[in-house]
Amino acid sequence: MPHTASRYLAEGPRVGIRHFTYGDGAEFTARARQSKDLHHPWLYPPDTANAYTAYAGRLIEDPTKAGFLVCDKDDDGAIAGFININNIVEGGFQSGALGYGAFAHAAGRGLMREGLRLVVGHAFGPMRLHRLEINAQPGNTGSIALARSCGFRLEGFSPNMLFIDGAWRDHERWAITVEMTG
Repeated sequence: MPHTASRYLAEGPRVGIRHFTYGDGAEFTARARQSKDLHHPWLYPPDTANAYTAYAGRLIEDPTKAGFLVCDKDDDGAIAGFININNIVEGGFQSGALGYGAFAHAAGRGLMREGLRLVVGHAFGPMRLHRLEINAQPGNTGSIALARSCGFRLEGFSPNMLFIDGAWRDHERWAITVEMTG
């Protein structure tokens, strides 16, 4: 389904970002199924209608989460990927943890870099966050390259941090603060 620019929270030259809707389920899950080889073993986005409804519901309804779809403006707003801010903490912390994934048809085209920059700007602007963190498995070179290319700095290493694909996995911690975006 084509998406109009008026629905974007922020736009760059090639992408716009917008929130998830329940109506995005068919496109999102089809793209997730087409991208299994790209995502394995790092990521498992929902690929069925029921799984998407539960996933989108958490992003839509939980105030400690914000989900953004990265939409390709040159392809009638097709979903190119997604970026979620999880574990949003307000007060003195004003922080969140990012998770993201490109879909196979859009991978390697720079769309996620543009989208991540838009999400960072939105998080530090209207959302009034101060810090964003990305936790990436050391072997996930694509995720680490994206973090680095968007100005995130390596802050540390967390052994056995997250349970993914049947085991506890080590992660590198990358972060950016509003001061770093100048």
